[in-house]
Amino acid sequence: MGSIVARFLTLHEIARKARQNLDQGAWDYLVGGADTESSLRRNRAGVESWVFKPRILNEVTEVSCATELLGHELRMPVIMPPIGSIQVFEESGAAGVARAVQEFGLLQVLSSVCLPDFEALAEQYPGPRVYQLYLIGDQAWMDDIIERAIAAGYTGFCLTADTQTYSRRERDILKRYVPLSGRVAGGGDFNYQASMTWDTVAHIKDKFDIPLYIKGVATGEDAARCAELGVDVVWVSNHGGRQLDHTRACIDALPEVAAAVDGRAPIIVDGGFMRGADVVKARCLGATAVAMGRIEGLAMAAGGYDALMDAFTILEQEVRTSMALAGVNQLDQLTPDLVTKDVSIGPAHVLSAFPFLSEGY
Repeated sequence: MGSIVARFLTLHEIARKARQNLDQGAWDYLVGGADTESSLRRNRAGVESWVFKPRILNEVTEVSCATELLGHELRMPVIMPPIGSIQVFEESGAAGVARAVQEFGLLQVLSSVCLPDFEALAEQYPGPRVYQLYLIGDQAWMDDIIERAIAAGYTGFCLTADTQTYSRRERDILKRYVPLSGRVAGGGDFNYQASMTWDTVAHIKDKFDIPLYIKGVATGEDAARCAELGVDVVWVSNHGGRQLDHTRACIDALPEVAAAVDGRAPIIVDGGFMRGADVVKARCLGATAVAMGRIEGLAMAAGGYDALMDAFTILEQEVRTSMALAGVNQLDQLTPDLVTKDVSIGPAHVLSAFPFLSEGY
């Protein structure tokens, strides 16, 4: 499983190598957000503003961070979310992610606008995997895709609900950069994304026997409606700050969503989560698992499969260390009373989780 001697020993090194390997267009696409990038910065600021209230003198000689999501065992509460242009960062694309995820023991959510395509990838790497779809066709087109995903062995189906239209990403516009995910649409019409309603959710639940993930939940009201309709996984997300600008940090929406769901479905959260300690905070606030898209992108850009395996190993070490120092040895001991909101210690940005980058390390 991976190299005996890790090529990377810190996430800082992975971020630095990714920057060295990517041209300006690909780098800005990876780290950028919509419009003023307020949502992007607020995501990270939100994560940093939650702090631990550790307990002492508890037995933590052995710490387990293993969990499960809809019966799928996870070595730690982390999943790899859909990234439409993952092949821009490293040529193996989604296949490299699939290999690492399968070998380490996590879960991949595959984007419908990445390569290899979902059927080819399932044939190459059979096993549990979730398929995320952008609507570029009518209901009959969607139904056909879901049937094909089920036939290919996918164990979950995800609709991204916060991309009614493609946002204005000024980092890209300023350079006239058109990302691959904006070019690949299989000849379809992205305007179908704007046609999705709660009836779409009800239709999928009524017609298909596959767990349904709804990605893009930002309020307790929508989370409750998801649970009422039988949505299997509620996914708190603002698309990494890449869609609607000026939204709450996802971690700040998480307690509200967890209260509204009230145990009726697992909860995934993404948005600004870059370190193992961040994962632990999310678990304290009600998340089942954390989706870490920019870590996925940075690691693939830094060295593909090998770098992603190193990132997983580092994250697992950080999760276990944070748990032990917080005074817990099992994930179910992570509760809201172990964290509290505090003042920010400085300006946050997309890479402020790696402060030594600015010092030349």
